[in-house]
Amino acid sequence: MNEANRYAAVVAAGLLMSLAGSAVAQTSPADQSRSGPPGQASGGSDSPQIRAPVLRITSIEVIRSSHGPALDIIRVRGLASSSGWEEAELVPLTRGAPPDGMLELVLVAQAPADAREATGFETIEAIFPLETGHPFKGVNVHSASDSVTLTQLPGYAEGKAAGEDCAKCVGKIFVAKGAAPPAGKSAAEVVKEDQLPPNTRVIKHSDGIPTADSNPNRLTLVLNKEGRITTAIWD
Repeated sequence: MNEANRYAAVVAAGLLMSLAGSAVAQTSPADQSRSGPPGQASGGSDSPQIRAPVLRITSIEVIRSSHGPALDIIRVRGLASSSGWEEAELVPLTRGAPPDGMLELVLVAQAPADAREATGFETIEAIFPLETGHPFKGVNVHSASDSVTLTQLPGYAEGKAAGEDCAKCVGKIFVAKGAAPPAGKSAAEVVKEDQLPPNTRVIKHSDGIPTADSNPNRLTLVLNKEGRITTAIWD
């Protein structure tokens, strides 16, 4: 078996192990997935422990060792929606040797068991070592809301700006997408919908709440009769 095919088998085995929820601690990509797939609950505590993709990817860096045999290390930084996210890791999605040479990964972490107030994004990161002789020419890393691609190894790529974290949203007037801010209100007194994270849920004073599902990457804003934000949580 040649080096590319052997490595492809290793990556495929790693994906299968991650889907089975295997807990293994080694240094190859096959052994980086200590938990189940993104969003799967893991046991061992009174409250369900959910591993989910983090909110955004901010950068990818691939560092190559200066002494042989060459070793590439993928370092990914991202943003979690709130405090309380732990144990970040990069889980491979690629099966075998991809025809385009791109390794697909997703940055996941253990999400908080309870809803959290919007106090600002939290930086989170993980590394993923690649074996000598790997077949990959680039890396694409996914989050809950975006992906960032690096097409040259070693190298560095940055993601898009994160946008409004809603740490200071409470007390401000909500302005729906396409609507004009109320007369006499400055930019500092309003929150525009098009600046908010993807999938933000806005609950108006007269709205019902049809489901009680939980999503640690969903920002929920509660408005009063005047359209002022009274609550901002990640739930």
